[in-house]
Amino acid sequence: MHNAVTFDAHNCILGEGPLWHPERGELLWFDILGKQLRTKERFYDFDEYVSAAGWVDRDTLLVASASALFRFDLSSGWRKDLLPLEADNAVTRSNDGRADPWGGFWIGTMGINAEPGEGAIYRYYRGEVTKLYPDITISNSICFAPDRSAAYWVDTMERKIMRQPLAQDHGWPEGPAEVFVDATGESFGVDGSVCDAEGNLWNAQWGASRMAVYSPEGALLKTYPVPGLQSSCPAFGGPDLTTLYVTTAADGIEGEAEGRTYMIENAGKGLPEYQVIL
Repeated sequence: MHNAVTFDAHNCILGEGPLWHPERGELLWFDILGKQLRTKERFYDFDEYVSAAGWVDRDTLLVASASALFRFDLSSGWRKDLLPLEADNAVTRSNDGRADPWGGFWIGTMGINAEPGEGAIYRYYRGEVTKLYPDITISNSICFAPDRSAAYWVDTMERKIMRQPLAQDHGWPEGPAEVFVDATGESFGVDGSVCDAEGNLWNAQWGASRMAVYSPEGALLKTYPVPGLQSSCPAFGGPDLTTLYVTTAADGIEGEAEGRTYMIENAGKGLPEYQVIL
């Protein structure tokens, strides 16, 4: 059995958005409710919620916040806003997001108190933000098939991971989204996901203390226990991309295991995170 062990013992209120930076060889992640971007060695404080990022170069990230997509310099802490992200809506904040294979960045929003239908899923591409899916309550599970055939996403409240076919040349949605995994009736929440090199989807399941692995056809292959009850998002990393990192959340529950960031060695083989092209 591959056991999840503690990678970082800091108890995030709402750990999210893990990103293995391929040029730095470093894991970055967010504590959304703590308004922090964290690494093993340091953390960065913000004056608003921050939740997800893509890497632009060794020192630069594209970061999603409650009000904007902005450039962030890891060496200096310098921020430059690029585009607003529901900046005129005080009800919402950013949530799950990930870079796509074409240099774009998909980002979801949601109500700060999970207000029904207040969120959406957007794509940043070549300097513009386009709304792809409106009326989302809790945006999650954004990731991409390694053959570039599809994107995945979920409204956690609906409990159905959707598979969206994509155009091969530019990555825009092509045709209707289809149900990939139907978790209707399950007690857990379908949270963040990442695809591995074989096209399997690894999903963090909130309230179930586990990661679940689904085949490219949507069949459940295996599960891995995670000590934190509220597992929130995975990312592959390490020198050979065979370490699975998993964030968790301590929000609303007690215990030293809650909110920690965990790792599972040799669980699978990931792919490098895609570079965002600004």
